[in-house]
Amino acid sequence: MIITLSIIVLLLLVFLWLFIDFKLGRKRHLAAVTKREYPERMGELTLFNVGEELFTDLFDELRQATEHIHLLFYIVKDDPISQEFLSILMERAEKGVRVRLLVDWIGGNKMTKKSIKALKESGVQFYYCHKPKFPFIWYSINERNHRKIVVIDGKVGYVGGFNVGKEYLGRDPKFGFWRDYHLKVSGPAVHDLQTQFLYDFHDTTGEELLVNTKYFPELPEGSKKMKIVPTDGAFLQHHFTDLLNLAEDEIILGSPYFIPSKEVVEALKNASHRGVNVKILIPRIGDHPLVKEAAYPYFKPLMSNGIQFYFYERGFYHAKVFLIDDKICDIGTANIDKRSFFLNHEINCYIYDKPFIQYVKSEIRKDLADATLLTFDELKKRGLFHRGKEKVSTLVSNFL
Repeated sequence: MIITLSIIVLLLLVFLWLFIDFKLGRKRHLAAVTKREYPERMGELTLFNVGEELFTDLFDELRQATEHIHLLFYIVKDDPISQEFLSILMERAEKGVRVRLLVDWIGGNKMTKKSIKALKESGVQFYYCHKPKFPFIWYSINERNHRKIVVIDGKVGYVGGFNVGKEYLGRDPKFGFWRDYHLKVSGPAVHDLQTQFLYDFHDTTGEELLVNTKYFPELPEGSKKMKIVPTDGAFLQHHFTDLLNLAEDEIILGSPYFIPSKEVVEALKNASHRGVNVKILIPRIGDHPLVKEAAYPYFKPLMSNGIQFYFYERGFYHAKVFLIDDKICDIGTANIDKRSFFLNHEINCYIYDKPFIQYVKSEIRKDLADATLLTFDELKKRGLFHRGKEKVSTLVSNFL
């Protein structure tokens, strides 16, 4: 009896510590965070939604780098595609190209000490970013850098949903075909991707590189209007609700996770009440425990307000895409979930070019053709075990 009581007291103390740590960590975070704004730019964009095509293009560009390569990824694995990626970086570094690679401390936990040692010995400046730190350990563990940025010679940039690993090329039998959205960027918006990378590099290493003009060569403008939008565990919710409030005819959202805030839920309902056709595309299968179940409590209330949900059936759907009429398309790293809204550091690209938006819409319609409309009958058929997992997932939805 005494042992049981002691265990209960210990668990209560642990939960109390976690609660206080998180609350105070969040308070300090909000007191320090600032809203970073980049201007609208004119440039060019290429959309990739298949991993093989993206990595073929990216690796070709990396091999042609002559001055510097700056990369930030949430995940880099220890598998053949990751090793090819790291080998290219090492080869370029040995040729005198300045290579800086940031990988999130949690997302990059599959990287081996051997690989990291080889990177550093070749001249690559490798760092884990967002390591846990005092005094708010639990909060800092949850505050991940989820951005994916590549800048090559200050002239070419990449941003979007793909990380580096075999599943992103559809080579993991657990997930099968992998659908994601990633952008190749040229023109002055590359400066904004560069600036954001250098902010993250300074945050990680303390090294100040923003003043170095060689990282910001003069770049010609293009035909497409765009805007880079970074968020640091704040402001993203307001960005999304502002976009939703602009809609007049159609909203299409694609996200691997759907755990929205109350404000985003209300904005979706309000849009539907205005007569806007709202479609939300999510994967049928989950890639993390409880994430899929955490979405279910939102389905019935939103479906009752006329919002349609589609389950992607071809494989895993990891795209983060947001379409508002033919006005704005948002492609980036942010999911429609509380982690992206209130914890993760993200980066998105707003696109205002109507022909490009229509092209993206045509690609999403292909995705919808590979999806199944969720019905009320399907919701009713959920078993007791599934409903129990939903209850549990709701309790921890902020951390999923």
